[in-house]
Amino acid sequence: MTTFLSAVTADHFDTEVLQQHWIPVAADDADTAAVLRERLGIDFTAAHNQVWEAGNFVYLPVVANYQLGETIEQATIIFALGGEFLVTLQPSEHFVPFDKAVAKMRRNPELAGSAHGVMYALLWALNEASERVLHHAGDALAATGEEIERAISTGDRRDFATSDVRGALSRLNATERIIARTRETQLQLARAARHLRADAPSARVELDGAIGVLLADIDGVGQHAGVAYDKVRYRQQSALAGLDARQNEIVKAFAVTAVFLPPTLIATCYAVDLISELSWQTGLLVTCLLTLAAALIPLAYLKNKGLLR
Repeated sequence: MTTFLSAVTADHFDTEVLQQHWIPVAADDADTAAVLRERLGIDFTAAHNQVWEAGNFVYLPVVANYQLGETIEQATIIFALGGEFLVTLQPSEHFVPFDKAVAKMRRNPELAGSAHGVMYALLWALNEASERVLHHAGDALAATGEEIERAISTGDRRDFATSDVRGALSRLNATERIIARTRETQLQLARAARHLRADAPSARVELDGAIGVLLADIDGVGQHAGVAYDKVRYRQQSALAGLDARQNEIVKAFAVTAVFLPPTLIATCYAVDLISELSWQTGLLVTCLLTLAAALIPLAYLKNKGLLR
Protein backbone atom coordinates (compact mmCIF):
# COMPACT_ATOMS: atom_id res chain seq x y z
CA MET A 1 0.00 0.00 0.00
CA THR A 2 2.79 2.44 0.92
CA THR A 3 4.58 1.78 -2.38
CA PHE A 4 1.40 2.42 -4.32
CA LEU A 5 0.67 5.65 -2.48
CA SER A 6 4.20 6.91 -2.97
CA ALA A 7 3.90 6.35 -6.68
CA VAL A 8 0.75 8.44 -7.03
CA THR A 9 1.43 11.85 -8.61
CA ALA A 10 0.34 15.05 -6.91
CA ASP A 11 -2.14 15.78 -9.73
CA HIS A 12 -4.10 12.62 -8.96
CA PHE A 13 -3.49 12.55 -5.23
CA ASP A 14 -6.80 14.09 -4.16
CA THR A 15 -9.02 11.97 -6.38
CA GLU A 16 -7.06 8.71 -6.49
CA VAL A 17 -5.98 8.44 -2.87
CA LEU A 18 -7.91 10.64 -0.48
CA GLN A 19 -11.33 9.50 -1.61
CA GLN A 20 -10.47 5.92 -0.70
CA HIS A 21 -10.93 6.72 2.99
CA TRP A 22 -12.12 10.34 3.27
CA ILE A 23 -15.49 11.70 2.17
CA PRO A 24 -15.90 15.46 2.71
CA VAL A 25 -19.53 16.60 2.65
CA ALA A 26 -20.60 20.22 2.33
CA ALA A 27 -23.17 21.29 4.91
CA ASP A 28 -25.62 22.31 2.17
CA ASP A 29 -25.19 19.10 0.14
CA ALA A 30 -28.37 17.32 1.16
CA ASP A 31 -28.18 14.79 -1.70
CA THR A 32 -24.78 13.41 -0.70
CA ALA A 33 -25.84 13.34 2.95
CA ALA A 34 -28.90 11.29 2.00
CA VAL A 35 -26.79 8.79 0.02
CA LEU A 36 -24.36 8.37 2.91
CA ARG A 37 -27.24 7.87 5.32
CA GLU A 38 -28.66 5.16 3.11
CA ARG A 39 -25.43 3.34 2.26
CA LEU A 40 -23.28 3.81 5.37
CA GLY A 41 -25.85 4.69 8.02
CA ILE A 42 -24.27 8.09 8.68
CA ASP A 43 -26.69 10.55 10.24
CA PHE A 44 -25.11 13.85 11.25
CA THR A 45 -28.40 15.18 12.61
CA ALA A 46 -28.31 12.56 15.36
CA ALA A 47 -25.03 13.92 16.70
CA HIS A 48 -26.53 17.30 17.73
CA ASN A 49 -23.03 18.84 17.85
CA GLN A 50 -21.88 16.55 20.64
CA VAL A 51 -19.79 13.39 20.85
CA TRP A 52 -22.08 10.61 19.71
CA GLU A 53 -21.61 6.97 18.80
CA ALA A 54 -24.08 5.19 16.57
CA GLY A 55 -23.65 2.14 14.37
CA ASN A 56 -20.11 1.86 13.05
CA PHE A 57 -19.28 5.55 13.45
CA VAL A 58 -18.36 7.91 16.25
CA TYR A 59 -19.28 11.56 15.69
CA LEU A 60 -16.84 14.19 16.95
CA PRO A 61 -17.71 17.89 16.49
CA VAL A 62 -15.02 20.58 16.50
CA VAL A 63 -15.71 24.32 16.23
CA ALA A 64 -12.68 25.51 14.28
CA ASN A 65 -11.20 29.03 14.13
CA TYR A 66 -9.10 30.01 11.13
CA GLN A 67 -7.73 33.10 9.47
CA LEU A 68 -9.07 34.07 6.07
CA GLY A 69 -7.28 37.16 4.83
CA GLU A 70 -7.42 39.68 7.66
CA THR A 71 -10.55 38.23 9.24
CA ILE A 72 -11.03 35.37 11.68
CA GLU A 73 -13.70 32.89 10.67
CA GLN A 74 -15.41 30.17 12.68
CA ALA A 75 -16.92 26.92 11.40
CA THR A 76 -18.23 23.69 12.89
CA ILE A 77 -16.72 20.48 11.55
CA ILE A 78 -18.28 17.13 12.45
CA PHE A 79 -16.04 14.08 12.03
CA ALA A 80 -17.78 10.75 11.51
CA LEU A 81 -15.04 8.19 12.10
CA GLY A 82 -15.52 4.58 11.10
CA GLY A 83 -13.23 1.65 10.53
CA GLU A 84 -12.75 2.24 6.80
CA PHE A 85 -14.09 5.72 6.18
CA LEU A 86 -13.84 9.19 7.64
CA VAL A 87 -16.70 11.48 6.68
CA THR A 88 -16.51 15.18 7.50
CA LEU A 89 -19.46 17.55 7.50
CA GLN A 90 -17.95 20.97 6.76
CA PRO A 91 -19.02 24.40 5.45
CA SER A 92 -17.95 23.67 1.88
CA GLU A 93 -16.49 20.76 -0.04
CA HIS A 94 -13.23 22.72 -0.34
CA PHE A 95 -12.60 23.87 3.23
CA VAL A 96 -9.50 26.08 3.08
CA PRO A 97 -7.93 25.09 6.44
CA PHE A 98 -7.77 21.46 5.25
CA ASP A 99 -5.42 22.41 2.42
CA LYS A 100 -2.50 22.05 4.82
CA ALA A 101 -3.73 18.59 5.79
CA VAL A 102 -3.78 17.53 2.13
CA ALA A 103 -0.25 18.91 1.70
CA LYS A 104 0.88 16.96 4.77
CA MET A 105 -0.59 13.76 3.36
CA ARG A 106 1.19 14.38 0.09
CA ARG A 107 4.45 14.54 2.02
CA ASN A 108 3.48 11.50 4.14
CA PRO A 109 1.32 9.34 1.82
CA GLU A 110 0.94 6.60 4.42
CA LEU A 111 -1.41 8.88 6.37
CA ALA A 112 -3.93 8.69 3.53
CA GLY A 113 -3.91 4.90 3.77
CA SER A 114 -6.50 4.80 6.58
CA ALA A 115 -9.39 6.82 7.93
CA HIS A 116 -7.48 7.31 11.19
CA GLY A 117 -4.44 8.69 9.38
CA VAL A 118 -6.59 11.13 7.43
CA MET A 119 -8.31 12.33 10.61
CA TYR A 120 -4.94 12.81 12.29
CA ALA A 121 -3.86 15.06 9.40
CA LEU A 122 -7.11 17.05 9.55
CA LEU A 123 -6.86 17.59 13.32
CA TRP A 124 -3.24 18.63 12.86
CA ALA A 125 -4.32 21.22 10.28
CA LEU A 126 -7.01 22.62 12.58
CA ASN A 127 -4.48 22.92 15.39
CA GLU A 128 -2.13 24.78 13.05
CA ALA A 129 -5.02 27.08 12.12
CA SER A 130 -5.63 27.83 15.81
CA GLU A 131 -1.98 28.72 16.28
CA ARG A 132 -2.10 31.16 13.36
CA VAL A 133 -5.23 32.73 14.82
CA LEU A 134 -3.41 33.29 18.11
CA HIS A 135 -0.47 34.91 16.32
CA HIS A 136 -2.91 37.21 14.52
CA ALA A 137 -4.64 38.05 17.82
CA GLY A 138 -1.26 38.66 19.45
CA ASP A 139 -0.27 41.17 16.76
CA ALA A 140 -3.62 42.96 17.14
CA LEU A 141 -3.23 42.99 20.93
CA ALA A 142 0.27 44.48 20.73
CA ALA A 143 -0.87 47.24 18.36
CA THR A 144 -3.90 48.08 20.49
CA GLY A 145 -1.83 48.04 23.67
CA GLU A 146 0.64 50.56 22.25
CA GLU A 147 -2.25 52.77 21.17
CA ILE A 148 -3.76 52.70 24.66
CA GLU A 149 -0.43 53.41 26.35
CA ARG A 150 0.09 56.45 24.16
CA ALA A 151 -3.42 57.68 24.88
CA ILE A 152 -3.27 57.34 28.67
CA SER A 153 0.42 58.14 29.19
CA THR A 154 1.08 60.29 32.24
CA GLY A 155 3.05 62.81 30.23
CA ASP A 156 1.25 65.21 27.93
CA ARG A 157 -2.48 64.51 28.02
CA ARG A 158 -3.55 67.20 25.61
CA ASP A 159 -3.87 64.63 22.83
CA PHE A 160 -5.93 62.29 24.97
CA ALA A 161 -9.16 61.29 23.26
CA THR A 162 -11.73 59.31 25.18
CA SER A 163 -13.23 58.09 21.91
CA ASP A 164 -9.85 56.63 20.91
CA VAL A 165 -9.61 54.62 24.13
CA ARG A 166 -13.18 53.43 23.77
CA GLY A 167 -12.43 52.30 20.21
CA ALA A 168 -9.34 50.46 21.45
CA LEU A 169 -11.43 48.81 24.16
CA SER A 170 -13.89 47.65 21.52
CA ARG A 171 -11.04 46.05 19.57
CA LEU A 172 -9.71 44.45 22.76
CA ASN A 173 -13.14 42.95 23.39
CA ALA A 174 -13.16 41.49 19.88
CA THR A 175 -9.68 40.02 20.45
CA GLU A 176 -10.83 38.56 23.76
CA ARG A 177 -13.73 36.79 22.05
CA ILE A 178 -11.41 35.32 19.41
CA ILE A 179 -8.99 34.01 22.04
CA ALA A 180 -11.80 32.61 24.17
CA ARG A 181 -13.21 30.75 21.15
CA THR A 182 -9.75 29.40 20.38
CA ARG A 183 -9.44 28.02 23.92
CA GLU A 184 -12.73 26.17 23.42
CA THR A 185 -11.50 24.86 20.07
CA GLN A 186 -8.38 23.44 21.70
CA LEU A 187 -10.47 21.55 24.24
CA GLN A 188 -12.56 20.06 21.44
CA LEU A 189 -9.47 19.17 19.38
CA ALA A 190 -7.93 17.42 22.39
CA ARG A 191 -11.14 15.46 22.93
CA ALA A 192 -11.27 14.42 19.28
CA ALA A 193 -7.57 13.43 19.30
CA ARG A 194 -8.06 11.27 22.41
CA HIS A 195 -10.99 9.48 20.77
CA LEU A 196 -8.89 9.00 17.64
CA ARG A 197 -6.03 7.54 19.65
CA ALA A 198 -8.33 5.14 21.49
CA ASP A 199 -10.01 4.04 18.25
CA ALA A 200 -6.85 3.69 16.13
CA PRO A 201 -5.64 0.11 15.43
CA SER A 202 -3.02 -0.96 17.95
CA ALA A 203 -0.78 -2.14 15.11
CA ARG A 204 -0.29 1.46 13.90
CA VAL A 205 2.50 2.28 16.36
CA GLU A 206 3.79 5.23 14.33
CA LEU A 207 0.34 6.76 14.10
CA ASP A 208 -0.15 6.31 17.84
CA GLY A 209 3.09 8.17 18.47
CA ALA A 210 2.11 10.94 16.05
CA ILE A 211 -1.25 11.35 17.81
CA GLY A 212 0.59 11.62 21.11
CA VAL A 213 2.74 14.43 19.72
CA LEU A 214 -0.39 16.09 18.32
CA LEU A 215 -2.05 15.99 21.75
CA ALA A 216 1.01 17.71 23.23
CA ASP A 217 0.90 20.35 20.47
CA ILE A 218 -2.81 20.93 21.05
CA ASP A 219 -2.16 21.39 24.76
CA GLY A 220 0.70 23.80 23.96
CA VAL A 221 -1.52 25.96 21.76
CA GLY A 222 -4.17 25.87 24.50
CA GLN A 223 -1.64 27.15 27.04
CA HIS A 224 -0.60 29.85 24.58
CA ALA A 225 -4.26 30.85 24.32
CA GLY A 226 -4.48 31.02 28.12
CA VAL A 227 -1.48 33.36 28.32
CA ALA A 228 -2.90 35.53 25.51
CA TYR A 229 -6.25 35.68 27.31
CA ASP A 230 -4.57 36.90 30.51
CA LYS A 231 -2.72 39.56 28.50
CA VAL A 232 -5.87 40.89 26.86
CA ARG A 233 -7.65 41.01 30.23
CA TYR A 234 -4.74 43.00 31.67
CA ARG A 235 -4.88 45.41 28.74
CA GLN A 236 -8.61 45.87 29.24
CA GLN A 237 -8.16 46.66 32.93
CA SER A 238 -5.33 49.11 32.17
CA ALA A 239 -7.43 50.87 29.55
CA LEU A 240 -10.42 51.13 31.89
CA ALA A 241 -8.23 52.44 34.72
CA GLY A 242 -6.71 55.06 32.42
CA LEU A 243 -10.13 56.05 31.13
CA ASP A 244 -11.48 56.41 34.68
CA ALA A 245 -8.47 58.50 35.70
CA ARG A 246 -8.92 60.84 32.76
CA GLN A 247 -12.66 61.18 33.39
CA ASN A 248 -11.93 61.98 37.05
CA GLU A 249 -9.58 64.74 35.93
CA ILE A 250 -12.32 66.17 33.74
CA VAL A 251 -14.82 66.03 36.60
CA LYS A 252 -12.36 67.69 38.96
CA ALA A 253 -11.76 70.45 36.44
CA PHE A 254 -15.51 70.92 36.20
CA ALA A 255 -15.72 70.97 40.01
CA VAL A 256 -13.15 73.77 40.21
CA THR A 257 -15.13 75.75 37.66
CA ALA A 258 -18.41 75.07 39.48
CA VAL A 259 -16.90 76.19 42.82
CA PHE A 260 -15.23 79.40 41.66
CA LEU A 261 -17.61 80.61 38.97
CA PRO A 262 -20.49 81.75 41.27
CA PRO A 263 -18.22 83.67 43.68
CA THR A 264 -16.48 85.26 40.72
CA LEU A 265 -19.83 86.34 39.29
CA ILE A 266 -20.92 87.84 42.61
CA ALA A 267 -17.58 89.60 43.04
CA THR A 268 -17.92 91.04 39.54
CA CYS A 269 -21.38 92.36 40.31
CA TYR A 270 -20.05 93.83 43.52
CA ALA A 271 -17.24 95.54 41.66
CA VAL A 272 -19.57 97.30 39.23
CA ASP A 273 -22.08 98.12 42.00
CA LEU A 274 -24.89 96.05 40.50
CA ILE A 275 -26.02 94.75 43.89
CA SER A 276 -28.18 97.46 45.40
CA GLU A 277 -28.37 95.57 48.70
CA LEU A 278 -24.77 96.61 49.37
CA SER A 279 -26.17 99.96 50.54
CA TRP A 280 -27.56 98.08 53.52
CA GLN A 281 -25.64 98.23 56.73
CA THR A 282 -25.18 94.42 56.57
CA GLY A 283 -24.89 94.29 52.78
CA LEU A 284 -21.22 93.33 52.74
CA LEU A 285 -21.83 90.50 55.20
CA VAL A 286 -24.74 89.20 53.11
CA THR A 287 -22.59 89.33 49.98
CA CYS A 288 -19.79 87.37 51.64
CA LEU A 289 -22.23 84.75 52.91
CA LEU A 290 -23.80 84.40 49.47
CA THR A 291 -20.35 84.02 47.93
CA LEU A 292 -19.40 81.33 50.45
CA ALA A 293 -22.68 79.48 49.93
CA ALA A 294 -22.28 79.65 46.14
CA ALA A 295 -18.88 78.00 46.50
CA LEU A 296 -19.78 75.36 49.10
CA ILE A 297 -23.09 74.13 47.65
CA PRO A 298 -21.67 72.76 44.34
CA LEU A 299 -18.62 71.46 46.23
CA ALA A 300 -20.82 69.54 48.67
CA TYR A 301 -22.96 68.19 45.82
CA LEU A 302 -19.95 66.87 43.88
CA LYS A 303 -18.47 65.31 47.02
CA ASN A 304 -21.77 63.63 47.87
CA LYS A 305 -21.85 62.11 44.36
CA GLY A 306 -18.33 60.75 44.86
CA LEU A 307 -16.89 62.82 42.02
CA LEU A 308 -14.02 64.31 43.98
CA ARG A 309 -11.89 61.21 44.45
